[in-house]
Amino acid sequence: MSRADYLFTSESVSEGHPDKICDRISDAVVDLYLSSEAEARVAVETLTTTNLIVLAGEVRGPATITPELLEETARSCVRDIGYEQDGFHWKKADVQVHVHSQSADIAMGVDAAGNKDEGAGDQGIMFGYACRETEAFMPAPIHLSHKILRNMAEARHSGAEPGLAPDSKSQVTLVYENGKPVRAKSVVVSTQHAENLSQDDVREIVRPYVLNALPDGWMCEEDEFYVNPTGNFVIGGPDGDAGLTGRKIIVDTYGGAAPHGGGAFSGKDPTKVDRSAAYAARYLAKNVVAAGLADKCTIQLAYAIGVSKPLSLYCDLGGTGQVDERKLEDTLLDIMNLTPRGIREHLSLNNPIYARTAAYGHFGRDPEADGGFSWERVDLADDLKSAFA
Repeated sequence: MSRADYLFTSESVSEGHPDKICDRISDAVVDLYLSSEAEARVAVETLTTTNLIVLAGEVRGPATITPELLEETARSCVRDIGYEQDGFHWKKADVQVHVHSQSADIAMGVDAAGNKDEGAGDQGIMFGYACRETEAFMPAPIHLSHKILRNMAEARHSGAEPGLAPDSKSQVTLVYENGKPVRAKSVVVSTQHAENLSQDDVREIVRPYVLNALPDGWMCEEDEFYVNPTGNFVIGGPDGDAGLTGRKIIVDTYGGAAPHGGGAFSGKDPTKVDRSAAYAARYLAKNVVAAGLADKCTIQLAYAIGVSKPLSLYCDLGGTGQVDERKLEDTLLDIMNLTPRGIREHLSLNNPIYARTAAYGHFGRDPEADGGFSWERVDLADDLKSAFA
């Protein structure tokens, strides 16, 4: 039996965190290729350190996308995030591009040919999750951790908080009673800042953004509110710590409240099921909960490289279900085509919608008019209700 009363913690990192800079650049490269060719293939990783950006990976797309254009894309990302520091500057950093053509062996397994449908871009397992803890159908700790940093980033970009710099992290520990979150036990925020600010100065700058993010009455006790616990955070970003694409997969998903298959999302075009099937699993789980069939839902999908159909679909309603889980699994397979092509077409994933996903979570966001965050729609909820009426 699951516990009713407990503490649970999740963290988030800002767009200026070294790893998130890399995710942003890699996803901007995906968008660049998809803008030119909807069927382009991209698997590009990024590394950053002191005034150095390295792109590496494989692509298949138009020859008009040159190394010079990839360099320009990387610099533009860094500029938009806000890095103009001595140790990391969008204009001064050395950008190295090591991107080559996609492996013919991989292409052969993935491409549709003759009677063979498009296969998965890799083997693997993917998870999706949804619950009723927030209006976004997300676990509350990760949702609030993201919200704190988004509040701070908006203030920094608007000029309202010139003392804040791009690199920051948050961490929220919530008290659960009877299985529901009721208040914050502790809040941790570490943020890069201007050299002339003291730890107390930064604490008071950060405080209103935390209060705004938390529901009324949820703020932790003062001695559990930690801001820059090391005392100073002037050197940040890639100048303080190297970054790599795909190192924040728990931040990207559910903050540890649900399983993760292990594959990162950023830098991958939607034929890669690490990305597209994880989006599909979230989409299905969210619609299950939105339909009132359960208070929480975990879905696992599994694929083999070059094989179009999913090898398995598993659904766990965590003891909150109003329907039989085996029947639900069959219904989900009927209601959505979960081949790589089916997912891409259903969710319109061959569009340049990925750079915006690189920070503050791939899930729990609002669907956008141009197809961004399409996997957050709840347009299957009525069909699911009807199936179990």
